[in-house]
Parts: sequence; structure tokens; C-alpha cells
Amino acid sequence: MKLSLLEQETVLLYNQAESAAEVYTHDPKLMKKLEQLAEKYPEQIIKKDAHNFIVPKRCVSVREPYSEKRRKAASERARAAGYKPPLKSSSGQ
Repeated sequence: MKLSLLEQETVLLYNQAESAAEVYTHDPKLMKKLEQLAEKYPEQIIKKDAHNFIVPKRCVSVREPYSEKRRKAASERARAAGYKPPLKSSSGQ
């Protein structure tokens, strides 16, 4: 059964005593990224089961939102470097 976008949640669990965080997710893009990282860095990113991963806390961050000026400057730098964003898929995700 396919989950709705609302049901594709992600939960981060960590505490001050441990150096790792647990990531529980049903977000397909995040799951794919975590699976790839678990293959590349098996000693640091651990796949517990289909939806649970253990990651170093240093991999979890909350950043200041980009200002419109900063976003535009980053976009212009990417264009100047020849980066082309991927085409949006028509599957609705």
C-alpha cells in the first residue's frame, strides 16, 4: 500500500548522552540516501531495518533558511559552473 505524502514522515531521535541519532523514515528520497550512505560508510551509518537507521549526530543539522539573496547567488554560481537541475518527474512526487 502506497503511503500518502502526509504519511511519509521522518522522526529523528537523539539524546545528549550518545553520539548517534536514530532516523525513522518513510520518505522515499531520504530512505534511498540513507541506504546509499549505509553502503558507503557501513561503520558509521547503520541500517537497522527498512525504515530505521543509526547515524552520527554530527550528520543531523538544522540550518538557517536561505535568504532570497543567498538562494539567488547560489543558483547563479551553479549555473556558471554548468549545473543543470534534474527534470521534475510527472509521477506527482
